[in-house]
Amino acid sequence: MTDYTALNAQLAALTEGIPHPIANLANAAALLWYALPDLNWAGFYLLEEKKLVLGPFQGKTACIEIPLGRGVCGTAAAEDRSLVVEDVHAFRGHIACDSASNSEIVVPLRKDGRVVGVLDLDSPSPGRFTEEDRIGLEAFAAILQRAI
Repeated sequence: MTDYTALNAQLAALTEGIPHPIANLANAAALLWYALPDLNWAGFYLLEEKKLVLGPFQGKTACIEIPLGRGVCGTAAAEDRSLVVEDVHAFRGHIACDSASNSEIVVPLRKDGRVVGVLDLDSPSPGRFTEEDRIGLEAFAAILQRAI
């Protein structure tokens, strides 16, 4: 069980007053990578026109561009909502950037009320992410949105 209160306090301390969005995203990815168990990818995609472009992350190499509305990340961004996917192989339009990924959670990042990117976590374990993770990661994203 992840202590999201402590994790989110760490993120706030790392990013408060730091005017460098990419550096803040990089530190956030590293924080998630080391704080959350059973991940094989933790990072961000940033919206550029009608596609998500790979941002700071931890894990294996990843897809560089994801069209808006495709895959879990593109769908979460297009619909402006968090998605918890127990089995990515059953998700229509799933993009397999890493064949070892079996579950995923994606949380939109917003600036001035519009989606500017997504937080994306993958796990090799089916059903890895819970409602508690969604709530904790949405709070994480809310803190991070002030720093990007």
